[in-house]
Amino acid sequence: MNRTEIQKFMKIVQRHSPNVFINPNFELIVEPRNNIYFRLEDVDSELTLKCKVIAWLSRPSCKGVSEYWQKRIREILNEYLGTEFTVDDMHEIYTYLGNDCNRKKTIRFIKSGYNMDELYL
Repeated sequence: MNRTEIQKFMKIVQRHSPNVFINPNFELIVEPRNNIYFRLEDVDSELTLKCKVIAWLSRPSCKGVSEYWQKRIREILNEYLGTEFTVDDMHEIYTYLGNDCNRKKTIRFIKSGYNMDELYL
């Protein structure tokens, strides 16, 4: 597990979701009330964490939770990734990369500097 990268991410999350914590199952609970979380056990690099962030935070950043939390989750995602994704962008990202449905495409997307055209290839 890449503790340094996880700590960096946790500091960002804490600014937007102060109830964040890591439970005994190595799940990072981003927002407990809305059950927004992902597992950390296989995070071994910055790239792996970015893949997880995209895979598991793309949905709540655009749907499934209140607009208040969508905005906060987008802020977390954008601050960590250094992006300025909109709600519409996140709908597209969730469609093509959400729930870790295509890890290879997610890696290409990240390595391209988050070029939205990569989603459609």
